[in-house]
Amino acid sequence: MGTHETGSVLSLVGVSKTYDGAQKPALDQVSFSVKPGEFFSILGPSGSGKTTILRTVAGFEKPDTGQIVMAGEVVNSVAPNKRDVRTVFQSYALFPHLTVRENVEYPLRMKGEAKPTRRTKAEEALALTEMATFADRFPHQLSGGQRQRAALARSIVSRPRLLLLDEPLAALDLRLRQQMQHTLVALQKELGIAFMYVTHDQGEALSMSDRVVVLQDGKIAQLATPREIYFAPQNEFVSRFVGRSNLVAVNFEPTDTGFVGRVEGIKVPGLTAKKGGTARMAIRYEAIQVKPLDEAEGAPDTIPGVVEDVLFLGTNCEVNVRCGGVNLIGTVPAVRHSTFTVGQPVKVAFDAANTQVFHD
Repeated sequence: MGTHETGSVLSLVGVSKTYDGAQKPALDQVSFSVKPGEFFSILGPSGSGKTTILRTVAGFEKPDTGQIVMAGEVVNSVAPNKRDVRTVFQSYALFPHLTVRENVEYPLRMKGEAKPTRRTKAEEALALTEMATFADRFPHQLSGGQRQRAALARSIVSRPRLLLLDEPLAALDLRLRQQMQHTLVALQKELGIAFMYVTHDQGEALSMSDRVVVLQDGKIAQLATPREIYFAPQNEFVSRFVGRSNLVAVNFEPTDTGFVGRVEGIKVPGLTAKKGGTARMAIRYEAIQVKPLDEAEGAPDTIPGVVEDVLFLGTNCEVNVRCGGVNLIGTVPAVRHSTFTVGQPVKVAFDAANTQVFHD
């Protein structure tokens, strides 16, 4: 282990990039570091700069300003094949005329490694990705999930310090995607290689990562652990993009002890703030309770409403309630016979501890 092991595997320092002819920068003063052995995800909608970060780190793009630092050295001008990184693309990019084993050996062959070593390392990478039994097949004889694992084996065979993954599960069906998430996490822990995972799928980012950076228009909206991002979004963008939230107008009025919020004119005691005036409150679907009138009798501080629609999602239902001028969506556990029907009058209660307030 070198002396730089304790530092970061990768650091971006004030990296900016504007493509020719573009009005806005693709990246605007982006800075963050990835630790050795960390599962680090970059999450954001299309056009937020995720792929530009990936391409800049891989060496396919040069930043206009700022530095890409790997293992303590600035690599802005280092060619892609000279960087200690490998990329797994969405398209897998396997050579069709080579077997799986030959595909996996290819990076080692390019480095001039002897055949026996190549063979041993390739077998090891194939075993790690559970592809050993498919070693002699050609890519066209594999399913999408098997191709993905072959591409993974090829990218880890030379044990890079950093593996870049560009929406690698996007082409797979749901069951396989969930299975591959478990495979990736287990593989990453076993190898101890830092993974930088690019995705627009918040479920993938939250379930697999040690830390997540959320991008908005080429800037960092938040960088934190999955739990912090989910339970304590720093701004409206993150609260809307990660998880499913209602965004509701609140008016904070003075009381003896501070300010208390009113939603649609009804006071919600648990909802307090340090300052008065209008604000917006983000509240996740699961922090809203929808109750039939008979159950809500005598419960203070509930907001009356009428059920507009009910979506059955298997394990739970999303109930959309019209409360005066706002719609509030709450998640309720699904039971065999739906407890809510369209047009039914209900009461809505908040779990005030799970709200985020953004002042104007």
